[in-house]
Amino acid sequence: MQMNNHEWMTPKAVAIPKESDNWQMGMYGPVWPKTPACYGFTIIAKVKPGRAEIVRNYGNIISSALKDSPHVLAPLKLHYLRWVLFDNDTRFMYQGIFDTDFDKYTEDAIALFTATGINTIFENLEDFPEDWKSNKEGFIKFVRDHQCPSFMEYGEYPYASADEIKKALKLKAAFSDMLDQMQ
Repeated sequence: MQMNNHEWMTPKAVAIPKESDNWQMGMYGPVWPKTPACYGFTIIAKVKPGRAEIVRNYGNIISSALKDSPHVLAPLKLHYLRWVLFDNDTRFMYQGIFDTDFDKYTEDAIALFTATGINTIFENLEDFPEDWKSNKEGFIKFVRDHQCPSFMEYGEYPYASADEIKKALKLKAAFSDMLDQMQ
């Protein structure tokens, strides 16, 4: 979405209809509309018995991967991820906000995990296909089957992409450095 007249300066919220009959169809089903928070999804699934600590420790794997290569997740165009274990560590919630639609995000995630050798946390969830790297349709079916669509999304700086936000922060830093040098 192209922003006009500083549209990003006015916070926005949208209610998302429950029915997806009128939504654009992508390769893998209806494409959730871009909202002021950009694109995203929430997945809730059961953790395989005995895997809660593996799920919890997976955060360290991603953290280490980012220390080694800060841009390892860049192809996903993420704004943020949030992972939650709940119901006595028997269920897992994955929330992600990103700049691409569902189809692109899913394909990019499979390609990223396949290329880097980092496995997905979803391997520790019930019903996730063990052959997910070669079974894109199974991966997508899992995500679609376990998605809990939001019905309202809010953006403090609506429709701004992660790249636009980074660019603005770089500009702010450069401007701050320039002012410091003038003193």
